[in-house]
Amino acid sequence: MIQGGEITVIGDCGYSPDLSDAIVDRAMFHSDNAYSLGAARVTGHRARTHTASNTAFRGFGGPQGMMAIEAAMDDIARRLGEDPLTVRKRNLYRKDASPTQRQNRISQRNITHYGQSVDQTDLLHTLVEQLETSSDYWARREAISAFNAQSRVIKKGLALTPVKFGISFTAKHLNQAGALLHVYTDGSVMINHGGTEMGQGLHTKIIQVVARELGLDLSAVRISATRTDKVPNTSPTAASSGADLNGQAARDACVKLKARLFDFAAEHYAADVDAMRLEAGHLIAGWGESEQRIPWGELIQTAYFGRVSLSEKGFYATPLIHYDRSVGQGNPFYYYAFGAAVSEVSVDTLSGEYQVTRVDILHDVGDSLNPAIDIGQVEGGFIQGMGWLTSEELKWNDAGQLMSTGPATYKIPTFGDLPPVFNVALMEGHPNSMASIYRSKAVGEPPFMLAISVWSALRDALASLKEYRISPRLDTPATPERVLLAAEALRAREAP
Repeated sequence: MIQGGEITVIGDCGYSPDLSDAIVDRAMFHSDNAYSLGAARVTGHRARTHTASNTAFRGFGGPQGMMAIEAAMDDIARRLGEDPLTVRKRNLYRKDASPTQRQNRISQRNITHYGQSVDQTDLLHTLVEQLETSSDYWARREAISAFNAQSRVIKKGLALTPVKFGISFTAKHLNQAGALLHVYTDGSVMINHGGTEMGQGLHTKIIQVVARELGLDLSAVRISATRTDKVPNTSPTAASSGADLNGQAARDACVKLKARLFDFAAEHYAADVDAMRLEAGHLIAGWGESEQRIPWGELIQTAYFGRVSLSEKGFYATPLIHYDRSVGQGNPFYYYAFGAAVSEVSVDTLSGEYQVTRVDILHDVGDSLNPAIDIGQVEGGFIQGMGWLTSEELKWNDAGQLMSTGPATYKIPTFGDLPPVFNVALMEGHPNSMASIYRSKAVGEPPFMLAISVWSALRDALASLKEYRISPRLDTPATPERVLLAAEALRAREAP
């Protein structure tokens, strides 16, 4: 069990600052990933270099920060002669130590190095254990070890890695959103919000929120393009917070409008406001035999003739977050999203070529707003992360010109790189413990880091060259060339 650690992260910022400050911050926040580091100190530096300045990418520093601790988990396991999963599970965040354990000098295991308490640690353990079982991890580990003992050239690797990702902008002022809601006299609804749709399904989720709040079919709600003349001062659609922030703002507008309509209906229809609800395109007032059902269109027409405003603005600011950079302590995140992935690889150690043969993922999205969208985000995020860690490499010549300028020289994952067995599931029955939109959790960035399991599995396959007693160095992206060089370096070494 890790008792303490000292981690230094250095960001290559290029010739200009760009977003480097925030990226290194998030790398520092996520240098623990899902593990309690005990008494830890994490230091971050921003290095000005002579290279081009690069902007942010999915994860915004989090993936880079997690790499060091995941490498450490593998290295510890090789040193102790244990399976890496055993070491990982032993060091997962867990509930606060009991008084007896504190007397035994075991530190609190649910507090991060920046002082935030990790909620839902039981969920983290349950998720890892469920995936461990559903993926047949231990049976496959035994089979892979037996295969590697008999195969001199082709080596298989297996790894299960967790993810704990903090959700919120680390710049507190960005954690806000607005929305503008209009209801027209024909009963149709228009919503505008501050989030940008880029194919991630944000507009679909916002429409779902509005339809749910107003008791309407999805077809009754339309969404207009994001514009600052509708909703001003919009925050970036980033930090995995698009649905969290804009969904809450849209819901706030709906709640306000509902309250106004209920007050009008209570007077106009002589009904009890406390017994009103919007369901299936109707305003329903009362219960049982005294129940009144007024169609939504009729309600809106009547309210319009009664000179009731049918427009409302909504606003949301994430509560409870704070961080003091001068002392490096606070609660920079509203909550954490969890996940875990098991990856299996097959490596030709004479050429460095490899294939990802099977992937099993279990991911935590709380009470999902839209499971189809969320599963798509998990699948896409994983494949994108796999490319980042294995094949996507930028190359410059001596004159400083970028050489990897197209798909012939910059290798993104293709359909042929999909693992033949790709099992993705969402964790069910564990709503967000915080008051997020309908107790859901963000799904934008966290799945990206599930791909660390591929890199760890490659290291596992290479370690079998020395009976798992040496942990190989494998820089990323782990191209076939780097895998081959790592294999040759291992063969040249004597096992301890």
